[in-house]
Amino acid sequence: MAGVRGPEPPNITLSEAERDQLRSWSRRRTTAAGLATRSRIVLAAAEGKSNSAIATELKASRPTVTTWRARFAEHRLEGLADEPRPGWRRSVTDAHVENHRHDAGDGTG
Repeated sequence: MAGVRGPEPPNITLSEAERDQLRSWSRRRTTAAGLATRSRIVLAAAEGKSNSAIATELKASRPTVTTWRARFAEHRLEGLADEPRPGWRRSVTDAHVENHRHDAGDGTG
């Protein structure tokens, strides 16, 4: 059916603090690329842009834009964080790796 669309995307209204944080995440070089993209998606959504326009502008897929817009609407800034990946949990911790590096580098191990 021509012209049939999915559900209306949630409207995004930001507080000044949220807008400032999103701008910071979208511009910092140390921010993970995914978080920077998610921040740009939300900022564009707050400007009233459609999911399709955001996807085109940011060279992201429309489902990606839809997902992060909805997640922000439901969970706000906390919703933009990466969730744990499926699969086995790590058996070697960062602390173990760091300790091993120190042991190997001090000449005793």
